[in-house]
Amino acid sequence: MEQRPLGGTTLDTSVVGLGAGQIGEADVTEAEAGALLNAALDLGVTLVDTALGYGTSEERIGRHLGRRRHEFVLSSKGGSGVPGYEDWSSASVRAGLEQTLRRTRSERVDVYLLHSCPLEVLQRGDLQETLDDAAAQGLIGVAGYSGDNDALAYAASSGRFAAVECSVNVVDRWNLHHVVGREPELGVIAKRPIANAPWRFPERPTGHYAELYWERLQALDLDPGDLGGADLDWPELALRFTAYAPGVHTAIVGTAKPDHLRRAVEAASRGPLPPEVLAELDAAWDRVGRDWPSST
Repeated sequence: MEQRPLGGTTLDTSVVGLGAGQIGEADVTEAEAGALLNAALDLGVTLVDTALGYGTSEERIGRHLGRRRHEFVLSSKGGSGVPGYEDWSSASVRAGLEQTLRRTRSERVDVYLLHSCPLEVLQRGDLQETLDDAAAQGLIGVAGYSGDNDALAYAASSGRFAAVECSVNVVDRWNLHHVVGREPELGVIAKRPIANAPWRFPERPTGHYAELYWERLQALDLDPGDLGGADLDWPELALRFTAYAPGVHTAIVGTAKPDHLRRAVEAASRGPLPPEVLAELDAAWDRVGRDWPSST
């Protein structure tokens, strides 16, 4: 699979990365988690993204990929939710990072991101100093920010981070239009590339995490099979849109199923969407979606 340097860093990441949140959930067995993680690397995936708050995800990465740690870029997130520490304190960031290192059996976290840190906290600047100290000690390779909208815009333009993680997909473009690509040296990890797959639901999935994206998909009123004469389905169209969006370095696919990840890798291998398809997607967005904020 094609590899891309993550912004101005020396980290090479695959076009499709693995979002490892689901493998930390209780209904995913240890064997299933191990099978997915090893299948990801066997498919050529070279970025695995996790977080302090993703259940047992970090521990499972350590158990199943510890011996293959040199084969992938590890991205994790923290800053809050550490027992015994005040959220968004320097001590919480440091304790969370140390916990991630232990759990993943790593000497270094390649990309460590503040996880949905509020704008007013970012503006203090002390957490960026904590990450700088950790980088100087070799505990992290790249300091980053994970979030959306105004906080993301501030983080991206501050010069204090080398990478960001944010939502980018066919129904969520605020970050793409206002932030991504404006700082050429900034590495961009795109999350939610298939927009929580809202096309699964024939009717509004009230209360489901895909509900907002379902509403937007209805408003765009598009048939992927008719766009530009390309005869695509939604999963492939959405994945290729995000993976090759200007400024994006890798698109993380969240799944616990090796076959789902394999299909995403295969779709990405077909390259960018045809210009005719992109033009129709852009026209629909300009018609109804230009004022939509990013989903947080």
